[in-house]
Amino acid sequence: MGEGKLADRAYTAIVGIINGDDLAPGDRLPSEARLAETFGMSRTIVREALVRLAADGITEARRGAGSYVKRRPSERLGAHVPLDGLAATLGTYEVRFVVEAEGARLAAQRRSHDEMDEIEERLAALRGALLSSAPAHDEDWLLHRAILQATGNDAFVAIFDQLQEEVMRILRAGVDISRARPPQVIEAMMDEHDAIVDAIRTQDGDGAALAMRWHLSQGRKRLMP
Repeated sequence: MGEGKLADRAYTAIVGIINGDDLAPGDRLPSEARLAETFGMSRTIVREALVRLAADGITEARRGAGSYVKRRPSERLGAHVPLDGLAATLGTYEVRFVVEAEGARLAAQRRSHDEMDEIEERLAALRGALLSSAPAHDEDWLLHRAILQATGNDAFVAIFDQLQEEVMRILRAGVDISRARPPQVIEAMMDEHDAIVDAIRTQDGDGAALAMRWHLSQGRKRLMP
């Protein structure tokens, strides 16, 4: 088994410890050495898993003091993402930060009037879905895809389509979790999409990239309590 798959297993096992032992934010995880011994893996693999957990906002490393729980994954997340697939699903954010931020930048610089109209229509459809009780993941997906189509580079769309299964899990979970919280959470999600589209409309490439990166970072945080 490759190191990446082993790191996925370690990631899953550490989340299992957080949930199974009912660890709260601020609680200390077992040491790398203890985790490696428990899992029968090298400390290098465990360290890689902890780095990825930190990137996903679940743990945080404190110099000289080990790793601590930062946020527990939402219990509602488990209804959409199996625990053993959590690492792969959340790992798509690393790709999306690169692809979609640059895609938004290029879309702002290159979009045609017809492509802008398509993006506006997708935004309106997402707004209608989010502000109702209807599912909104399809509308969310189609808006993000329309932005990448506006780059004029089919490679962006092809990469995004390869991530569809994992991204759709995230979009379903994100809307479900957000609707269980105060209305301001859905409003913030809509505001983030508005900011991305506003920047593309005004052909502000840097602004579009920044707005997309902010939206993705906030979306990842919404998957946690």
